[in-house]
Amino acid sequence: MQVTQAYRFALDSTPARRRALASHAGAARFAWNWALAACTTRHKAEGKWWSATELHRLWNQTKKTDPTLGWWAENSKCVYQEAFRDLDRALREFVRSRNGARKGRLGFPRFKKRSQCRDSFRFSTGVMRCAGRTVALPRLGTVATHESTRKLTRRLDNGTARILSATVSRTADRWHVSFTVHVERPAPARHARPGSAVGVDLGVTTLLTGVADGGTVIEIPGPKALRTRLRKLARLSRVHARAQPGSANRAKAAARLARHHARVTHVRTDTLHKVTSALAARYETVVIEDLNVTGMLANRRLARAIADQGFGQARRMLTYKTGWNAGTLLIADRWFPSSKTCSDCGRRKPNLALSERVYRCGGCGLVAGRDVNAARNLLVLAASGAESPNACGGDVRPGLAGRSPAKQEPGTTPGVGETGTAAAQATATR
Repeated sequence: MQVTQAYRFALDSTPARRRALASHAGAARFAWNWALAACTTRHKAEGKWWSATELHRLWNQTKKTDPTLGWWAENSKCVYQEAFRDLDRALREFVRSRNGARKGRLGFPRFKKRSQCRDSFRFSTGVMRCAGRTVALPRLGTVATHESTRKLTRRLDNGTARILSATVSRTADRWHVSFTVHVERPAPARHARPGSAVGVDLGVTTLLTGVADGGTVIEIPGPKALRTRLRKLARLSRVHARAQPGSANRAKAAARLARHHARVTHVRTDTLHKVTSALAARYETVVIEDLNVTGMLANRRLARAIADQGFGQARRMLTYKTGWNAGTLLIADRWFPSSKTCSDCGRRKPNLALSERVYRCGGCGLVAGRDVNAARNLLVLAASGAESPNACGGDVRPGLAGRSPAKQEPGTTPGVGETGTAAAQATATR
């Protein structure tokens, strides 16, 4: 099967290279603000915005006549083009949100400030390669990486992967590069354990409670990455707040605080990847609930604990990992009473307080853990076949900015000459 996935590597750059990376990020931020101002001015006068192509043409005319833009050639042209595409997509999604064509409520794009936005830029054309512990990027040249790139290098050498774009971003004081790659993954004809199923209930006290088809109960405690680091977070926040604004000590305190937040994110993400990979590899059918995470976060007493578990990330990872293993992810209806229904006799309780962690059935006398009872009810849905989201459509995996996502069926991947990757790289073959 052909999928679009990302390979992310940390960069070990020199001070000069870090200044170049910051310069590119600043150019992308300037291009966004310049384009947003141009679109706002035109919309007030004509009632419409510039498209990405029109913005690119206007930029080419302006940069040659405006003497204050003489620095633009210090950075790659892709930085400006991709910023225009990002703004064009943001405006289109804003209109779709206002018209009800998409879920959620998006606000109008805002101007970016250096101290209040993430440093990031993207390359879509030019030479983008990786080998050993180095990566090659347009205008930046060869940059050392903190870890080996052999996983992606091996696929590129075998012709089973093709780089589409490279996004460079800064998290805390560390720069990363993320390659968006078309990968030819081995498509198993069937799952390694055909017929196996598991019902999974995501909770607050435990990250995951599952019941397999043989009755085996699986309980995986969450890392509680934020909760276990709250004391240090409070201390670092106090140090940062008490430092003199604009001083070197305040900058150092901000860097330490950012590193702490990044550590929390990495611990949570690592746990979710390990748990979801194990479930997708071991069970052919995985059944989970369609949780209203946004509504659950409205509860001020549970918002921190719910956000610390990462329910949305768990579902997203299971969606594509079950597909990679020839499995199926079933999504139970949002209003399915998995916690209120007895998994033995089917009797349903009219009300069940969240504080009741043990389910006691008044009909058959069943006594079981609340999450275990819910997981058993979800396991029953594996035979009925609820909605499955991991089909091989174009909307399963996200596409490039400003472009429609590519389908994953064999034979639908564009050729090498149709993208901005290096011409010497081979086309992915089965």
